[in-house]
Amino acid sequence: MDYEALLPTAEDSAGPSWARSDWPLPANDDLTRALDAGDILISAPAKAAAKAAAAGASPDAIARAAQDSISALMLIRTYRVRGHLAANLDPLGLLVRELPADLTPDYHGFKDGDLDRPVHIGGALGLQTATVRELVTILRANYCGNVGVEYMHINDVEERRFIQDKIEGASKEIQFTALGKKAILNKLVEAEYFERFLGRKYVGTKRFGLDGAESMIPAMESIIKIGGALGITEIVFGMPHRGRLNMLGNVMQKPFRIIFHEFGGGSANPDDVDGSGDVKYHLGTSTDREFDGNKVHLSLAPNPSHLEAVDPVVLGKVRAIQTRTGDVNHVKSMPVLLHGDAAFAGQGIVAECFGFSGVTGYNTGGTVHFIVNNQVGFTTSPQFARSSPYPSDVGKIVQAPIFHVNGDDPEAVTFATKVATEFRQKFGRDVVIDMWCYRRF
Repeated sequence: MDYEALLPTAEDSAGPSWARSDWPLPANDDLTRALDAGDILISAPAKAAAKAAAAGASPDAIARAAQDSISALMLIRTYRVRGHLAANLDPLGLLVRELPADLTPDYHGFKDGDLDRPVHIGGALGLQTATVRELVTILRANYCGNVGVEYMHINDVEERRFIQDKIEGASKEIQFTALGKKAILNKLVEAEYFERFLGRKYVGTKRFGLDGAESMIPAMESIIKIGGALGITEIVFGMPHRGRLNMLGNVMQKPFRIIFHEFGGGSANPDDVDGSGDVKYHLGTSTDREFDGNKVHLSLAPNPSHLEAVDPVVLGKVRAIQTRTGDVNHVKSMPVLLHGDAAFAGQGIVAECFGFSGVTGYNTGGTVHFIVNNQVGFTTSPQFARSSPYPSDVGKIVQAPIFHVNGDDPEAVTFATKVATEFRQKFGRDVVIDMWCYRRF
């Protein structure tokens, strides 16, 4: 091949006859630059303004803003972990609870002059920015009111966020509709006047009354109603003798004439049934209740005088029901165990039941534990009965969330049972409610 023939000639270098001397345009021409994507500069107006503002901020201001955000988030976390220590729980006011130092803004570096300065908190408490004063107001309302929550010992992030979504934020006040308040009041009146009637009609008769802890009754109603709405069709209760007669009459709907017949010396059994029977505050029963079209079968297990001995019986019964009905996800049947504060902290069988709660062969999908914390074990004060600050601390061995609540606030108690029941149904784990109350007699 003649390669020299392929080389450009002088005529080729001159270009075609139609070539123009002013074309192509020089590289620095405006039109050429417009066609070159690499030279296109597009700046969003908002970003440009932000860059200008940032450029004007001093290093000291930037450092202070960053430190404020870090300190504010640490303050929020401290309330999540330790806010319950400042909650208003004791209806008698016997326990004097001072605000822990690490729940104050000063502990986290905020002085009086810093309280009204906006701080960026990145969505915590549902806010992007807030003043320190606003933060403290919200946190004390959420964590230091009549409900105190312990949940930061839980490893699962989703479980912690679930509880935060229920209790955290400026709008998370405990509120019920007028109809809801009437329903709570109605059950509260029923519970209180039942005890008053027995106290006047059968003076001096042993009855282990619920006097001082009447909020337990609307709480049990709430568990049944919320549970039914969430798919529960059967609930098995286990409880001690204190409050059992009230539970039998006002929740389990055992006819009052039968209860009063037993107070009058009559037998709970038909005449043709042999045996000595049992005392009236050891008996159980079963019934069907319906809320909003949801039918729930209820059973209350009988129990001996031995406190907490009924716990594994209830758990075994629920597991048997789940096995028999094919409830492999444990979402149709639920155990509810009521406890006294001294027995919950002192009886080893409670810890044993917690220990089995997550074992495959024994799991029931979570138990709602309700402690009637009347702050006395027969005649022993708490400081002489246990080493832990709360009777509910044993629940932490399975990372159960714990709701401490003032028993003189029935709306707060009902709210706690609602969240606890929802938690059990969603995560299939144990949950503890510690209702602080008192024993009037």
